[in-house]
Amino acid sequence: MEDLVIRDADVVDGSGAPSYRADVVVDGGRIVSIVKEAAAAGCQRPSATRELDAEGLVLSPGFIDMHAHSDLALLRDPDHSAKAAQGVTLEVIGQDGLSYAPVDDRTLEEVRRAIAGWNGPGDDIDFDWRSVGEYLDRLDRGIAVNAAYLVPQGTVRALAVGWEDRPATEAELDRMRRLVAQGLEQGAVGLSSGLTYTPGMYAEDAELTELCRVVARYGGYYCPHHRSYGAGALEAYREMVELTRAAGCPLHLAHATMNFGVNKGRAPELLTLLDEALAAGADITLDTYPYTPGCTTLAALLPSWASEGGPEAVLGRLADDGTAERIRHHMEAVGSDGCHGVPVEWETIEISGVSDPALAEYVGRTVLESARLRGETPWAVARRLLLADRLAPTILQHVGHEENVRAIMRHRVHTGGSDGILQGSKPHPRAYGTFPHYLGRYVRELGVLSLEECVAHLTSRPAARLRLPDRGLVREGHRADLVLFDPATVAAGSTFAEPRALPTGIPYVLVDGRFVIEDGRRTDVLAGRSVRRTPR
Repeated sequence: MEDLVIRDADVVDGSGAPSYRADVVVDGGRIVSIVKEAAAAGCQRPSATRELDAEGLVLSPGFIDMHAHSDLALLRDPDHSAKAAQGVTLEVIGQDGLSYAPVDDRTLEEVRRAIAGWNGPGDDIDFDWRSVGEYLDRLDRGIAVNAAYLVPQGTVRALAVGWEDRPATEAELDRMRRLVAQGLEQGAVGLSSGLTYTPGMYAEDAELTELCRVVARYGGYYCPHHRSYGAGALEAYREMVELTRAAGCPLHLAHATMNFGVNKGRAPELLTLLDEALAAGADITLDTYPYTPGCTTLAALLPSWASEGGPEAVLGRLADDGTAERIRHHMEAVGSDGCHGVPVEWETIEISGVSDPALAEYVGRTVLESARLRGETPWAVARRLLLADRLAPTILQHVGHEENVRAIMRHRVHTGGSDGILQGSKPHPRAYGTFPHYLGRYVRELGVLSLEECVAHLTSRPAARLRLPDRGLVREGHRADLVLFDPATVAAGSTFAEPRALPTGIPYVLVDGRFVIEDGRRTDVLAGRSVRRTPR
């Protein structure tokens, strides 16, 4: 007897091919049998210890979140319904060049402060690891969904060089090469960068190219948050294409958007750039979230010169009136590189979370709204928040364009990524809603993608980028990471008003053949583990 048979499912197998009706048998964490049209053919149907009637439901591979910020949430929150309830069975973490391995004691404390807005301060976490391998071992004790890890280039630079804006010495570059190689040897799938975040943004192209050459040797990929999504967006995309071509390294473009007023309607220019590179033999993929606002930290908008030296140095500059005025001028008049070269528009910057409850009144309002309520300038409000909350405030940035979002998600190398920050009292709804929002809004309601196309974008394409030969498809012998959803009702429950509401229409999710969502509710199963780089 087998463990489970899922009867009469409409299988959308992740390949992009038309759906078909089948019984699917799962045993030992894998798909062991697929019997197509068993009932109609009158043939003997497979049996198992448990049977699940999937009439009216689509069975697909579990969704792969190619850009997640669950680095501590996976350890902190065993429930992790934010992702499990969406049908996500694998997340890629270590994003945007900043995470918690590899580190030493000094760097760990600096990184914790720098990205407290993404993941919380971590006071509730036992940081009993320092290397990439030790972090992955920690995940292997049991997590809600699977996780793959990118070596974070900014963290590597902080460890080898520090937080200063200067070129690395040859000895420091050698150390960074070794740290990246060690991370990949220990199971990381590639390298990430945050090139509008310190200290990763201080790396010149030659330095990044050298690290990408290491990644290429190990069969990984480079995932940059590149230098501009605003005034210099196309140039920044082109820079990454040329850099990885020189290194011979596959490229995956993180949250590949075209934002701010300067880029309204310009997605076709980006897609032309990518098509030309692909035609010339480049190995490129990208991910997007299906929403127009972005999400980051308020401190990320500061100019790079103001962020040099790490969090304590930033706070010192903000506390000095003269230096703070220089920062304001760069942000409001010049166009800070932290704000993608575009002068900040405070009416687009909504505070989504703070770590200090005493500052809760600012959450859910734009900086401009709070300034008007208090009779102050927007910069006075932003500066106070940064100082009082020690750089921790998170923001929604209302700078996207719907026509760009739709054009990019149609592209043949597109995959899905939530970029979901789970911190704050009013996080971006993409953290809880990205994958059902694709299926409900952009498939069923708008018809931007067919169901089969969309599922392929969310499953087999990311699995191919991650070089996972037994995931991303409903195939015999593949891992039983599966989701069952109702195509007529699947939808994101999360909204900007209620960002933590769970989705509807996803009653069953399996990780490694075990139910993590059953009858629409989270079980206590922790079947997730680290998914490590497949050796070449």
